Amino acid sequence: MTSLSVRTSKVLEIYLELSQYPVLAEEIRERMREELYRRRVMVPSEFEQEAEEKAIQSQFREGLTDPYSQEEPEVWERRLQKIRDDLTDFYFAYNLPHDLFLQLLRDTLNRQPAHPEPSLSFNPELAPWAIILDKAKYYEQLPPAERRKYEHHLQQMLAVIIKGLISDQLPFVGVSRLYLGVSDIQHILANRVGRGKIGGKAAGMHLAYKILISPHPNDKLDLSKHVYMPVSHYIGADVFYDFLAKNGLSAYMNRKYKSVEEITAEFENIRETYLAGGFSPKIINQLRKMLAKLRGKPIIVRSSSLLEDRFGTSFAGKYDSYFCPNQGSDEENLQALLLAIKQVYASTVGPAALLYRKNRGLLDYDERMAILIQEVVGIPYKNYFFPALAGVGFSRNPFRWNHKIKRRVGFLRMVWGLGTRAVDRVGSDYPRMVSLSHPTLRPETNRREIKRYSQRFVDVLDLSENTLKSLPVNQIIGPNYPAIQNLVSIDKGDYLQNIVALGGGLEADKMVLTFDNLLKNTRFASLMKAILRKLERAYKTPVDMEFAVEIIPDYPQPDFKIYILQCRPLIEQPYLEKVDYPHHLPDDDIIFSTHKWMASGRVSDINYVVYVDPAAYGALSDYSTKAEIGRAISRINKALEDETFILLGPGRWGSSSIDLGVRVTYADIYNTRILGEIAISRGRETPEVSYGTHFFQDLVEAEIYPLPIYPDAEGAVFKHRFFAELRNSLKDISPRDEALADYIKVIDVPAISGGKVMEVVMDGENERAIGYLKLPERDDDDEDEED
Repeated sequence: MTSLSVRTSKVLEIYLELSQYPVLAEEIRERMREELYRRRVMVPSEFEQEAEEKAIQSQFREGLTDPYSQEEPEVWERRLQKIRDDLTDFYFAYNLPHDLFLQLLRDTLNRQPAHPEPSLSFNPELAPWAIILDKAKYYEQLPPAERRKYEHHLQQMLAVIIKGLISDQLPFVGVSRLYLGVSDIQHILANRVGRGKIGGKAAGMHLAYKILISPHPNDKLDLSKHVYMPVSHYIGADVFYDFLAKNGLSAYMNRKYKSVEEITAEFENIRETYLAGGFSPKIINQLRKMLAKLRGKPIIVRSSSLLEDRFGTSFAGKYDSYFCPNQGSDEENLQALLLAIKQVYASTVGPAALLYRKNRGLLDYDERMAILIQEVVGIPYKNYFFPALAGVGFSRNPFRWNHKIKRRVGFLRMVWGLGTRAVDRVGSDYPRMVSLSHPTLRPETNRREIKRYSQRFVDVLDLSENTLKSLPVNQIIGPNYPAIQNLVSIDKGDYLQNIVALGGGLEADKMVLTFDNLLKNTRFASLMKAILRKLERAYKTPVDMEFAVEIIPDYPQPDFKIYILQCRPLIEQPYLEKVDYPHHLPDDDIIFSTHKWMASGRVSDINYVVYVDPAAYGALSDYSTKAEIGRAISRINKALEDETFILLGPGRWGSSSIDLGVRVTYADIYNTRILGEIAISRGRETPEVSYGTHFFQDLVEAEIYPLPIYPDAEGAVFKHRFFAELRNSLKDISPRDEALADYIKVIDVPAISGGKVMEVVMDGENERAIGYLKLPERDDDDEDEED
């Protein structure tokens, strides 16, 4: 940029800012001239002489040959004043810093007298943020009675900043302007890399924290003493755009319009291209300074898309997050951070994110990915770093395992260690499920079940190896772990015993993570219940929240630091409160029934049942065939996209362990109406369900009913012949998968039942569900066609 263009830009900036104050501009320019005189930039007499000369020159340019006779005195004065103003802007912009101009502007605004009906002297939608924040801070510091007169102006100014810095989604703005203040805005600005918005995940975390520490008349507990927000830094969404432009990646943004198959096939190559990209020296330098502030503390690099965690779209688990233990050299830590950021950026063009956007009607939005960088909550222990507790909490619980449980009180999925094991369906491992209406009421009923369905592995950061690890619990846990008595029970062979006193005999291999003392003898459950209730009240909609907890030793009870990692509006499936449950059905028409863990609802006119045979799948030792079954389910899901069908299969759909269930993602099953998990019992074992995981959230948003089915349970019906022996239409629906017919059955219900369809009715209130055959319902259009 040339010297002339720089000067012109500075003059134009002052002119545009002053144009917002048509009444005060004259006073502001007078103060600008005083500064020019005081700092000896010019002499008043010389300034006036130059203004007069330029005014005369302008007369001749406008065709006045005899200015004194052709122009009235008042017109001359207007002309002279205009030239005087232009010269003021020019000399001030060219000789004095812009910050001084802003200070003069602020001083002038703050000297304005109060009016019976206060009004702003500038338009917040056009004013510089520095001016808006300065005025908002002035209003915030007024005595309460005086502040109330200006509250509407304060709300407007905060809304403008929130839309520009945090989120422009109006439901979010409407809530956040009531809680966020100038100090919150300044905190974000001070810890932001780049200039763009900080995205949905960061926005939700900030808002939840402010809601919880703000007093409310309905509060029964002072949560401000227990709630914290982790140290956080932000990378604005503009850095993402710059990264795409710098590395020639913008062309990949339109691949969202391709088919799912093309997106999946091309993704790995595109991802490698993203990972090979680089950042500008300016951004790298800012990130290096940010790491210096963190002083070697472990961090997590998280997506914070502008589309994420909004009212109506959560994107749960669709973008990637990466831990950086941050224990290497300065350069190693920087390179690890840069790689993590690029991996998050690459996930924006991944199949899971793009398919989710397509199904939610968001394809035509530009992807705008910001980044949230948080210090990991936890303490070092045995050269590992992890929190005492972490997990996800929901303010509503549509599922229950006992009639005592209240659906509107909410529930938790929590683990010892990093919360990754609570939000994802991992291998043969289980989080603790907590109904907050009855925290000590477990789904399991005896010692063997409690032990089997307890947490066996823990996710930690290995500080010596600078990496994330999943390790057996008994390899890390021990009697000297802080607050151990609140986390574990001791296996006595015939029963589990809570720890009453610390001392000898506490062997790690006898410890079972039950969290019983925590839930029975501390106020932890009460705090979590109050937190979720307060968030739902403020959001005016159910919420879910990710959290991590430090347990602080105290007497007679421990204290808690509960860190809010993420919060978003919970998208509830329109579960029915009550359903008309069918009775007196012919036995031949009943295909299955089940009696546990369900919501209320009805799915009618089911034409196809896709069934993965649990026995055949379980007998498979060939992992490649099991993986191919998952791919075949994806192809069938696509082939049946215009049909009403349900999907039934063994164990845990979407599990990371292919032995425990078919490995699929949301992209493979999104067209089904019911996702049935068939539990083949061994004794009285209870399979872990997906409630509260990212996978479960996918089902909710896609209006897919999860339905556990227990064929061997007392009183249950399961017609094996219907699934295993009737005609298999797999080759008709997906010819390339005919070789998998021993494992996958596609049942054309009308074809094998004489024109009947299946209906599934779920009565969550009474914990019962039934799938049965019936004649299809005729709608008005059918009758009109016959007429």
